[in-house]
Amino acid sequence: MCAEKSNYEVIVLFTGYSRNTEQGTQANCTCTLLKGPKLVIIDTMTAWDGEILTKALLSNNVNCKDIDFVICTHGHSDHIGCNYLFPEATHIVGNCISHKNNYYAHNFSDSPYKIDENVQIIHTPGHTLQDVTVLVENENGITAIVGDLFENEDDLVDDTIWKNAGSDSQELQFQNRDKILEIADWIVPGHGPMFKLNK
Repeated sequence: MCAEKSNYEVIVLFTGYSRNTEQGTQANCTCTLLKGPKLVIIDTMTAWDGEILTKALLSNNVNCKDIDFVICTHGHSDHIGCNYLFPEATHIVGNCISHKNNYYAHNFSDSPYKIDENVQIIHTPGHTLQDVTVLVENENGITAIVGDLFENEDDLVDDTIWKNAGSDSQELQFQNRDKILEIADWIVPGHGPMFKLNK
């Protein structure tokens, strides 16, 4: 990534969670806003979260129509539910890039997709085979917004957490988790608070 540090601010709007109940699993994803040269929202929660998401953006002086990019780390329903709020944005859902009814080809397996010199999207399959991670470089180092590649910080020491959450390829997920641990200073996981890596 770029040696010159950006002025991107990483703002976790909502911290994700996942818990088992007698009725089944209750879950929602972490939703993150990047404020800088571009406005980017990552993982838009469920379809029932439109009102609270709109209010959270407004509290950060951002209107839905001003978002440049919507990035969903993968296509599960708790990560894409409010994409409809952002009709002016380019949408990147896993490996699929679109704007309105136009779809764009990019081979994520071969190269990152660059928003600019300080924000890029890389292919990190495992949880699903289309998973991507957003890497943001600023004065705090590199933040990796990973979706469900990491469920939460606890799965660093208990791999049953991410395995039990579902994995299309545990082998690929293990490899890509290792890759992110090498790259990142901070991780924003899919279902827990952002955490700092001790290096």
